[in-house]
Amino acid sequence: MTTAVHVPRINNNDDSVRVVRLMANEGDQVRAGDIVAEIETDKSIATVEAERDGVVLKVLCSTDDHIGVGSVMMWLGAHAGDPIPESSDRAGAALSAATEPTAKARALLNQHGLAASQVPASGVRLSAADVEAYISQSGTRADSSRAAWSTLPEGEAQPLTMEERAMIHVVTWQKDNAVPAYVEVEYDSAPWDARAAAFMAEHRLMMSPLLPLLAHRLVELARRSDKLNATIVDGARYCFRHVALGFTVQAREILYLVVVREAETLDAVRFVARLGELQRRALSRQLRPEESQGATIGFSSMARWNVSRHMPILPPHTAVMVAHAATRRGGTAVLGATYDHRVLTGFEVCRLLNQMTDAGDATAGRAPEGEK
Repeated sequence: MTTAVHVPRINNNDDSVRVVRLMANEGDQVRAGDIVAEIETDKSIATVEAERDGVVLKVLCSTDDHIGVGSVMMWLGAHAGDPIPESSDRAGAALSAATEPTAKARALLNQHGLAASQVPASGVRLSAADVEAYISQSGTRADSSRAAWSTLPEGEAQPLTMEERAMIHVVTWQKDNAVPAYVEVEYDSAPWDARAAAFMAEHRLMMSPLLPLLAHRLVELARRSDKLNATIVDGARYCFRHVALGFTVQAREILYLVVVREAETLDAVRFVARLGELQRRALSRQLRPEESQGATIGFSSMARWNVSRHMPILPPHTAVMVAHAATRRGGTAVLGATYDHRVLTGFEVCRLLNQMTDAGDATAGRAPEGEK
């Protein structure tokens, strides 16, 4: 039996996506749950998974293609000789032009003096990606860019890396969706330093586990509260079933957010080990796509650079990002948090931070009792 792999809808306002990477080629054997492609919308990068075991019969798109949501990316079959539907063509080719642009597409049309009828649509509505593709192909962007750069000192435009584009997605999500706020508390760092030193000695670790233990404390608190581990979708609070802890890792000039999935199922020992493994993979730039996506809460530290205060950006679809800073003279330190005020109040975040600073209340390697 032949099965289609369709382009999923990631964001309500995006009717097309860009193919970032194809991870399966014609003739490859795949299993249900295998990642077969990586796609990019206006706000995020996501993965596409195979829904069944099979062999890739035909791939209908290429890297950098803009394809419509719901269109067929590739066909899977139980056997290499399974028939492919005769109507198969380039992904999204059968989609007709749209007359109604999305809000972002309309803003781009107005910015560049274009009419919606000029731009081919890849979905049921004209999307921002459609307008961007048209601008790029027609050279309209170059004319507009020259006008925008005409008042700047002499220079040149440089393309962005994938990591830089991902960072723009994060910043744009906070700007366009969240209502960001920031609070912080001062605390005595000595109890946490002592706990980390004892844990390090007990488990014979080579490096201090202070930051992973603080992050694990955040996981413990998040699994007890639907509001901490939630976001806002279509005017409703969306509570995540599992806690996925996003943790920042600086690998030379690249900042990664590694993600420990189902973190609430890990005791402190296993959590520290799993996070250490992800950190090593990030430093060697060997992260798989699923290891840097899907965070539901976040933790960041700039203590290694002796920073005494920082205000992190919220990763997409998270309500809180805890910020750890260096210990000041006298043994006091700052623990702060950027949070989405649509989901949490300042009181709730202050309570979270005060609970995190209490090292005596944190569990030391105990396995969680189960999901809330």
